[in-house]
Amino acid sequence: MTVALIYPPSADPTAPYLAVPTLTAWLRQHGIAVLPIDANLECWEALLAPASLTALGEQLEQRLAELDAKPSLSHTEQLDYVALWRARAEAACVPAAIEDALATLRDRSGVRFYSEQAYEQAVATVEAAQRVVSAAHAPLSVDFVAYRTPFSLLDGAEIALDSSPARNPFYDQYVALAQRLRAAQVTLVGLSVAFPGQIQPAYALAHALREHLPGVHITVGGPALTQMLLRLEPSAAKKHEAPGGQRADLDEVLGPFHSAVLFEGEVALLAMAQAVARGEDPAKNGRIIRGSSVGNLAVLPAPDFDGLPLDRYLAPELVLPYDPTRGCYWGVCTFCHYGLAEVGTAAYRERPPETVLDHLQALQAKYGTRVFYLSQDVFSPKIALRIARGIRERGLDLRWGTDMRPEKTLTPEKCAELAAGGQLSAALGVESASPRVLKLIDKGIPPDDVAQADKNLSAAGVAVEAMCFTDFPTETYREAMQSVAFVDELRDDLALFILGRFDLTHGSLVAQKPGEFGIDEVWQVEGDRLGTGLFFAERRPSKTDAQQVKLDRAVAELAGHWRLHRYPWAGALSTAHTMLWYARHGKGVFRTGVRADDAAIPGAQTRTATAHYDVAALAQASDANEAAIWAKLVYEDRRVGREPYQALAQALPHAQPAARRIRYAPDEEPQTVGVATSGRLKLGGRRQSTAPNATKS
Repeated sequence: MTVALIYPPSADPTAPYLAVPTLTAWLRQHGIAVLPIDANLECWEALLAPASLTALGEQLEQRLAELDAKPSLSHTEQLDYVALWRARAEAACVPAAIEDALATLRDRSGVRFYSEQAYEQAVATVEAAQRVVSAAHAPLSVDFVAYRTPFSLLDGAEIALDSSPARNPFYDQYVALAQRLRAAQVTLVGLSVAFPGQIQPAYALAHALREHLPGVHITVGGPALTQMLLRLEPSAAKKHEAPGGQRADLDEVLGPFHSAVLFEGEVALLAMAQAVARGEDPAKNGRIIRGSSVGNLAVLPAPDFDGLPLDRYLAPELVLPYDPTRGCYWGVCTFCHYGLAEVGTAAYRERPPETVLDHLQALQAKYGTRVFYLSQDVFSPKIALRIARGIRERGLDLRWGTDMRPEKTLTPEKCAELAAGGQLSAALGVESASPRVLKLIDKGIPPDDVAQADKNLSAAGVAVEAMCFTDFPTETYREAMQSVAFVDELRDDLALFILGRFDLTHGSLVAQKPGEFGIDEVWQVEGDRLGTGLFFAERRPSKTDAQQVKLDRAVAELAGHWRLHRYPWAGALSTAHTMLWYARHGKGVFRTGVRADDAAIPGAQTRTATAHYDVAALAQASDANEAAIWAKLVYEDRRVGREPYQALAQALPHAQPAARRIRYAPDEEPQTVGVATSGRLKLGGRRQSTAPNATKS
């Protein structure tokens, strides 16, 4: 028999992710043939091709013509109209520029990849192409982090609708993949869903496989699916249920999947493969299969990347992930629900250090990798030091980055040893610089110790990345500004930072005991049958609107001291590109240089055309109306879905024709020609980047 293990879109295509290679190694160790497929990379390769983008541009123009011909535009038509105009200039230039952009990202010589100007142009081109994909499938928004439509993942019917050929940009690639699996005589398919942006594409892929690959068992697992299904499984749902929700039944939530594996997948997936080989139904005891954690990581082989297209990832050289540990050794932070755990984090386990060293050495020899990302919840400084010493003793020429707790044990001497043993970067969980907030979080490290660990690592030559967030429940404006000041004071010692905003998750202690954190109410909204949204209200508002505006401005000003990017580009935390840039240019590389706002897409032009409607006016009005609709649905009515949304949308006035000459350019708001300032045309500014507040995926 052959098992196909698939990593679906949409996620980072710059390096392989760990899930499929880990499961591949385990099954192959037990004599099971595996066909590993990075469908994320393959699907994006197909979409980011000149012919595909040209066709999408034609689709965009056809839809614009249809809307222009209408006697009036409803609210949803206005949104589509504006989205199409916003991507129109990009649709005209990206087909000719995309191949050069991808070649820059894969440039083996490194000349273009490590050129600030060429790199920023390549990133701008790829992101522009993704906006074309989104606009051509409006109201879709898709990139390497997220996949969103207005009603995505609300219920099984919406999932099926978003999976249809007309709405799914990956559909053609999914059909081709099904034919490939049939030719390989695959008998079991497993989809690994690590991130939220992969959930809807995974459902869509399963729908396509059910249609074109009948008789093959399709299962799904991974952190994102585990955390979602935990809220819906009858035996566990009561622990995570918030008022207002309507839980979907098992058949609805599993939809096109025959089964789903919760938690770690090695033991469960092997048993499923063996059941299929015996001619048995692997879901005979239930469609939800609770995986058993591997208690002794010493039994795990090194991840096996054979069969993946290792020469096609969007990077000039291969960066490989590896997991020395699983779970979190601290494991009590009250905001955290991460990974394959019902609540909080998974139990902490370690591979033996000698095994880690053997694996890294073997992977380097086999694949020629010099940079590794040690992918885990958190790396203990104690274990990290043993690994670093072993690397030095063996004379291995490799570099690594990872996530760490900024422990007091990170003394100057130990940090020097870590750097000598290959440590390239460290993403440190700072969270907040307010002592009171840190106590609520149960971080266990005071700000002064965090700052000293940052300085010690930086002084040793390690690129230090600070992970912070604001708006923890009851956090005041003054306390939030303490975090801003903390990052500013450590500016010379930080290679990068993020300062995102707190997001409540079902499995966190805050969600389990909200009253202990100053939260008056936690709720889900009616109509969100899969429970993907969780909302809360503080007992007393901790910030005024004016203070929130001031805080956002302070974060944006602080971000101006770095060259930040969204995930997964260089200038985002813990990415393959970022580590490669550190290795080439040093830890201070993102403090200066060409910024994303200065990068132009090759061949981009500012154009003018006639629109039947006033695009600039519609953009402002429709965006405001859309925000008001969702605010009412979520916070007043607490009911979402196509029907209540349409009731509000249809009550809005239709836009009437108002022919205008429109000036439009890539990544700029369309502007009405003739609005003059000092005799010159007034052009729109760039849409504001969210990079400073973008959290790591």
